[in-house]
Amino acid sequence: MGCKWVVGFLLLIHEINKVNICPKMGVGEVECPSSSPSAIFKAPKAIRGGIPICFPLFGSGSLDQLGFVKNKMWTIDNNPPSLHSKESHGKTFIDLLLKPTQEDLRSWPHSYELRLRVALAASGDLTLLSRIRNVSEKPFSFSFGFHTYLKVSDISEVRVEGLETIDYLDNLCKRERFTEQGDALTFESEVDRLYVRSPNVVAVLDHEKKRTFVVRKEGLPDVAVWNPWEKRAKAMPGFGASEYRKMLCVDGAVAEKVMTLKPGEEWTGRLDLLVVLSSFCGEYFDFQRSDK
Repeated sequence: MGCKWVVGFLLLIHEINKVNICPKMGVGEVECPSSSPSAIFKAPKAIRGGIPICFPLFGSGSLDQLGFVKNKMWTIDNNPPSLHSKESHGKTFIDLLLKPTQEDLRSWPHSYELRLRVALAASGDLTLLSRIRNVSEKPFSFSFGFHTYLKVSDISEVRVEGLETIDYLDNLCKRERFTEQGDALTFESEVDRLYVRSPNVVAVLDHEKKRTFVVRKEGLPDVAVWNPWEKRAKAMPGFGASEYRKMLCVDGAVAEKVMTLKPGEEWTGRLDLLVVLSSFCGEYFDFQRSDK
């Protein structure tokens, strides 16, 4: 684990693929993303919390349902491909690189370069920019997700806006397809849904703290929303039995339809995470659906 002080913030980059910001993110004493106090910080186990990078699978399949990348060791990329200047202007950032090992290739036989830029602005806004390049001789397909744990005051006081009328696959009902009927998503029991072709901005309103998490995405057509609730939480390793009340995952993802890359092609996905002191902040919203 490497630590680096940046503009008054402590940025923790866990080299087993976690990103945590603590203790401040722009608005008072806000810890966001959230890490479980019961998390196990011991390789090769993934840390419960933060923002695991999920690749080459996000959802379900023969591999771990969140992919094997979240358990892997990254290296610092000292010579990353150039990005548009606005991607890092006025921000402190670090570039990370991951390539498959021989062991990885036995379970998923495709060569790739996975790059991740983690950028933090003085305001506390967090940007994650992921790039995946096919460096093999054959096409491959994958799904992907930024599995973002948000720390909330109490899940019963939280609502998610921006997903109204959007279709979702319910993982608690064998991925049956439904349409969101309410004006906002609230929580009274376990939720495990994938909202497909969702808007590029979603808001998580925490009424008790009077703050809003704004999740903004590009190149990520879907949004996964998850809270394990009490019964499942008790059975989860590295997670306290009552911690479900203080967290919510809202993930930008490529999941309903896989992404296919031909040799030499590259895919880019971006997630911005902001915190604003208001119960609703309309200026951040652009409810245009993703067509990707």
